[in-house]
Amino acid sequence: MVHGTGRRIRRATAAEGAGESGLAKLIELHALNSFGDMLITVALASTIFFSVPTGEARGRVALYLLITMAPFALLAPVIGPLLDRLPHGRRAAMAMAMLARAVLAWTMAGVIVGGGIALYPAALGVLVASKAYGVVRSVVVPRLLPNRLSLVKANSRVTLAGLLATGVAAGVGGLLHLIGPGWPLRGAFLVFVVGTLMAFHLPPAVDSAKGEQRAVLHGEVHDEAHGEGSHLIHHGPPPVKASLRTVGPSVILALRAMSAMRWLVGFLVMFLAFLLREEPVGGLRPTAALGLVALAAGTGNALGSALGSWLRTRGPEATVTAMLLMAACATAAAALWYGVVTVVLVAGAAGMAASLGKLALDALIQRDVPETVRTSAFARSETLMQLSWVAGGAVGILLPLNGKVGLSIAAGVVGLVLLWTLRSLFRVGLRRHPAAPRVA
Repeated sequence: MVHGTGRRIRRATAAEGAGESGLAKLIELHALNSFGDMLITVALASTIFFSVPTGEARGRVALYLLITMAPFALLAPVIGPLLDRLPHGRRAAMAMAMLARAVLAWTMAGVIVGGGIALYPAALGVLVASKAYGVVRSVVVPRLLPNRLSLVKANSRVTLAGLLATGVAAGVGGLLHLIGPGWPLRGAFLVFVVGTLMAFHLPPAVDSAKGEQRAVLHGEVHDEAHGEGSHLIHHGPPPVKASLRTVGPSVILALRAMSAMRWLVGFLVMFLAFLLREEPVGGLRPTAALGLVALAAGTGNALGSALGSWLRTRGPEATVTAMLLMAACATAAAALWYGVVTVVLVAGAAGMAASLGKLALDALIQRDVPETVRTSAFARSETLMQLSWVAGGAVGILLPLNGKVGLSIAAGVVGLVLLWTLRSLFRVGLRRHPAAPRVA
C-alpha cells in the first residue's frame, strides 16, 4: 500500500515535464518542509495556547510575538539581500534552513513542557529559518520550470503539495501530542533531517545565477512628457545607483494588494484564535469553532491554489484586485452580521484571496520583470509578504476581543487599500504583453 501510494505521488509530482526539469523534487521537498513546520506549530500551539486559560494564553502569545516576531521584522528585510549574495549556494541555503530547524526542534522538545522563556529564542530561530527557506524556494521555482508549465501553474502545484502535507501533518502531530508534548517536535526533527538530505539532491540548475542581477521593488516614477506608467528608457545623466531597475506599476499594484491580504490573514489568525476561544459563535464549543474556521481557511487556500492551475496570465491585475475586493466584502459582512456563517465565510475568503492573489502576483513578476532581475524580485516580494503577516498578527493580538469591533477595523484597513488599488488599476490598465521596465 505504501509503495503504491508513493508511486502515485511521484507520478503526480512528475507530470507535465516536472520530473525531467527537477521541479518534482522541489515539490516533494516543499511538502516535507510544510509537514515539519506543521508539527512544530502543533507543539507550540498546544503549549502556548491550549494548555492555559485564555487570559494567560493571550499574554503568552503576546510575549511570543514580542520575542519572536519583533526581531524577525528587523531580520526579514536582510534575508532577501543576504540570499542575493549567495546565488550559487541555494541548495546549501535550503539544506541549512532544514538542518537549523532540525536542531532547534530537538532543543525545544527538551524545554517545551515548562513553556519557559527558553522556548522563545528557539521559536524565533525556527521562524527565521522557515522564512529563509520560503524566500529561496520562491526564487528556485523559475530555475526548474518545465516548458509545458507556466510559472503560475508551477507555483500552484508547489503550494498545493504543501497544503496537502500540512493537513496530514496536523493529524499526525495531534496523535504524537497524545504521547507527550515533545513528540511532535521529535517528529519534526526527523522530517527536517530528511529534508536536509533532499535539498542537496535538487538539480544543479538551482545554483545557477547566470545573467541574474538584483532588483529594487518600486514602481515607475511620473514622467512629465509621457505620463505615469511610461516605460521608455531614460537617456538623461545616469544617477548614482546605475544598477537600479524598477519592476513596473502593475507589479507594485499587486504587491500592495497582496500585502493587504497577507495582513488580513495574519490578523485573522491571531484575532479569531482568541476570540473564538473566549466567545465561540453559534453555540459551538471553542475547539469546534476553531476547527471549523481552520477548515474553512484551509479549504479556501486549497481552492485558490487549484484555481491557479487554470488561471490565465492575461489580466492578473484584475485578478489580484478582485481577490482584494472579495476579502474586503467578506470582512465587512462579518463585521456587520457577526455570526458563525460570516466568520467561516471571511476565513475561507481570506484563504482563497491570499492564495490566488499570490499566484497572480507571480504571473505579473514573470510578465513584467526582466529575467536578469526576476529571481531577486521574487525574493524581495516574499520578504514583504512575511512582514505584512507579522504586522497583521500584531494588530490582532492587541485589539480587544470584540468580534464586530475587530472585524470592522480589519475591513477598514483592507477597504482603504482596495480603494488605492482600484485607483492604480484605472491608471495602469490591463496589459497583455510584458512591460519593459524603466532602467536607470
